[in-house]
Amino acid sequence: MAQTSAGTGIPSTLDASSKARLWAVVLAACAGQFLVVLDVSVVNVALPSMRRTLALSESGLQWVLNAYTLTFAGLMLLGGRAADLFGRKAVFLTGLALFTAASFAGGLAQEPWHLLAARGVQGMGAAILAPATLTLLTTSVPEGSARTKAVATWSAVGAGGGAAGGLVGGVLTDTLSWRWVLLINVPVGALVLVAAAVWLTESRETRVRRLDVPGALLVTLGLGAVAYGIVRTDTAGWTAPSALGPLFAGLAMLGLFVAVEARSHEPLVPLRLFRRRAVSSANASIFINGLATFAMWYFLSLYTQNVLHYTPLQAGFAMIPHSLSIVLGSKSAPYLMARIGDRALAVTGTAMAGLGYVWQSSVHTGGGYAATILAPGVLMALGAGLAATPLATIATATKDPGEAGLLSGLFGTGRTMGGALGLAVLSTVAAARTDGHENPVALADGYGTAFRTGAVVLAASVLFMLFALPRRTEPETVVGEVGEVGEVGEVGEVGDVEGTASEPARATE
Repeated sequence: MAQTSAGTGIPSTLDASSKARLWAVVLAACAGQFLVVLDVSVVNVALPSMRRTLALSESGLQWVLNAYTLTFAGLMLLGGRAADLFGRKAVFLTGLALFTAASFAGGLAQEPWHLLAARGVQGMGAAILAPATLTLLTTSVPEGSARTKAVATWSAVGAGGGAAGGLVGGVLTDTLSWRWVLLINVPVGALVLVAAAVWLTESRETRVRRLDVPGALLVTLGLGAVAYGIVRTDTAGWTAPSALGPLFAGLAMLGLFVAVEARSHEPLVPLRLFRRRAVSSANASIFINGLATFAMWYFLSLYTQNVLHYTPLQAGFAMIPHSLSIVLGSKSAPYLMARIGDRALAVTGTAMAGLGYVWQSSVHTGGGYAATILAPGVLMALGAGLAATPLATIATATKDPGEAGLLSGLFGTGRTMGGALGLAVLSTVAAARTDGHENPVALADGYGTAFRTGAVVLAASVLFMLFALPRRTEPETVVGEVGEVGEVGEVGEVGDVEGTASEPARATE
């Protein structure tokens, strides 16, 4: 087994120039992932300040997050495929440039719609950028323990970006303005852009195909409509046409998306991928987990500021242990996976997070930091970190380099899609519990109900994973379907180009 440097996934047996190239790949991938995930969470602490400055409504506050996450989730598959077809470096740079420009526009927003539009464009840039970051790793780092450690580093940096967002957002909001939670991306993005342009080398799939833009639009609009319909139920009720209309329209568009993909010669999501137990079960698992875990930062930020009256800076510092815990979980995962297996660790981490949610549901107006925020938060974050790496490893295992971006995008889409819809559902649950009251007692009761609902979701995820995830998963390719243009048949050719023979799909019990 190849030795690696400092746990990053860089094999120590490589010569100096190869090491330098892989270091550049790992650093660029991790920097891009950090920015993308940071912007999911960095606005959480700034939300109350944004609401006061721009006169945002409660539902508008949700859309500061969901405008980003829904475009991010819906277009990520397109971004992943684009990385395979047009070159990982080119797509990485394009996504980073768009993300940086939208951050600048959002930081200058003067009206609510300015901010929401900028967040939507940010999500588009992130959807292009994020799959390319993981694809750069999975196509550049040798398979085996080196790649597992590199993916763990990428997961830890991403998790750290999501968790550090609270502290970064708090510091910037308190010392400067909420606008700087977006403007800070501009110098950082520009620096990474220049470094990546100089150090990264281009790689792409040799076959030329079209992108499935109609499929991407259908899944994005469908998810957006479903989320909007869920949010509308808070004020209009579940039977109101203003809520049912978007819900049914969104479900219809998602159904049409599946029909389009089944008939497309070059689908955005080749449905044959879901015949692989590892792919389908791991993506379903991360979707279910995302329904609960994404909203953790949102509700903790609102609880600390709206109920406990923390300043944004205090709220950010309060969640530093959460940040460290989720990074610790992600970085510990490869060692635990080698000892107890991927499935066992994913189940254990999810169960741990669920117990944390049960504990966190006891929030109240007189809550102390240690018992009400620190202990349950660390349990939630550590469990989420432990579960993420094994699920990512299972979902993206493949011997076909041409599928790397697609599988990465599919996994990211499942996680982010679950997060966006989960935020809409749990926010609606919390709002229904408060019944329009905004005093600390009512708000704490609403947040507690949301956490209890999240615990139920995570319990369901544990049961699902126990039955659905394979006990042992190895990299898969699908053969025997030559002639299905744009789906299978290219596996052998890609293998020839890369010098790797294709092998039959294999997921063992």
